Amino acid sequence: MRKYTTICALLFLSLVATWAQSYVPAPENLRAREEFQDDKFGIFLHWGLYSMLAQGEWYMTNQDINHEEYRKLASGFYPSRFDADAWVKAIADAGARYICFTSRHHEGFSMWGTKYSDYNIVDATPFKRDVLKELSDACQRYGVKLHLYYSHLDWDRDDYYPLGRTGRGTGRTTHGEWKTYYQFMNNQITELLTNYGPIRAIWFDGWWDHDQDPDFDWQLPEQYAMIHRLSPGCLIGNNHHQVPFEGEDIQIFERDLPGENTAGLSGQAISHLPLETCQTMNGMWGYKIVDQNYKSTKTLIHYLVRAAGRDANLLMNIGPQPNGELPATALERLREIGQWMKTYGETIYGTRGGDVAPRDWGVTTRKGDKLYVHVLNLPDQGLFLPLTDAKVKSAVCFKDKRPVSFKQNKEGVFLTFPEVPADIDYVVELTLK
Repeated sequence: MRKYTTICALLFLSLVATWAQSYVPAPENLRAREEFQDDKFGIFLHWGLYSMLAQGEWYMTNQDINHEEYRKLASGFYPSRFDADAWVKAIADAGARYICFTSRHHEGFSMWGTKYSDYNIVDATPFKRDVLKELSDACQRYGVKLHLYYSHLDWDRDDYYPLGRTGRGTGRTTHGEWKTYYQFMNNQITELLTNYGPIRAIWFDGWWDHDQDPDFDWQLPEQYAMIHRLSPGCLIGNNHHQVPFEGEDIQIFERDLPGENTAGLSGQAISHLPLETCQTMNGMWGYKIVDQNYKSTKTLIHYLVRAAGRDANLLMNIGPQPNGELPATALERLREIGQWMKTYGETIYGTRGGDVAPRDWGVTTRKGDKLYVHVLNLPDQGLFLPLTDAKVKSAVCFKDKRPVSFKQNKEGVFLTFPEVPADIDYVVELTLK
């Protein structure tokens, strides 16, 4: 009995210790989560030395380029047409509320004037300008929130060791020291949060580099605790394609909407955390000169609407050119999305997933007593909504407030439209009692 009691006591103490270490988000973090969910639309910017090769951000490892040779790109990186205000204004005019910028991608090059490595845009290039500082300042001028992508893996440094499953052909030595790399990362993250704020989120990537090595310890709890200590309101997301880990504040889905897995990267369960799906505007994340296969404005708007209907944000990617400009087609898409958002933004911003789950015809979003029915694909003039928990007071076409005929019974609501919906998104506004 005494042995049993001792075991129980030890188990209890272990549980108490676990509970004591559980992450409890600060009030400012909870406010940031709400704000993040309200924003609904952000722009991802993948920009680094890889833009110079114009073959996408994975070219270094895909072609096994020696890291010493790759480093020589920095001496010719001079994005003479970079204009942070022009970038941020175009993004804000598109209706996007935040930017996520690649501060350091897998290639290992830092896009700010870090003091922890001379392999950065200020010290290693003739450009000598801190583009992240300029971008941060422009975001504050235009009221756009700034998120920072940060790669956990590195195809350049020797102390990223043991090596993961990528970057094995880049010619690094294998006598690195993981603890120095880990300290390097934390020093840089501290620098970013201290000198480039306000930063609303850190967006990690690369955990999957050691997914074939289950015993590898990324030391995420310590890193997450450091971030929340430095900036309690800073949100943490990790593109690890797993159910969120302890200490994370948002859940990320790559190239798929929550609940879908067409790309094979998003089969994880949907958590209670704020959700975000990232998607490319064309086919690549980083600039690729031959990739002009841009999605249509209609397709991109549908993706944004379908994300909102699943209670998720859309982080839509653009790969800036090596000269510092955003591609002309990307700017055209931003302008066209912005025109649509000027009319329909009210049905997206500040909403949550609606009362009717996503269907083939579209989705619903909800804000207060308004239920917005987004009809994206419907061949006729009628639509049945299995809406049984609320009574409809009125139904109108959102864009012009024309009445929409409806009938409601215990099974739901049947809408009859004045014409077959042909808009990019035919939105019906239901006012609920």
